Amino acid sequence: MRTHDDDPFDPMPEPPEPPHDGECCESGCGDQCVWNRYNEARAEFERAITAWRARHPADAHFP
Repeated sequence: MRTHDDDPFDPMPEPPEPPHDGECCESGCGDQCVWNRYNEARAEFERAITAWRARHPADAHFP
């Protein structure tokens, strides 16, 4: 039985870490805002995990 880490050449993508408390300066800094960068990384993760699940249908139950 395969598990999500059986293939070292195609590991399951890891989700990005959200910003920690106090990282956002709340000054409206636009694209450089830690939340904007996190949201972009999260969207890329969603695309990557969808593609990974398509390549690993037996492991699709992993988050």
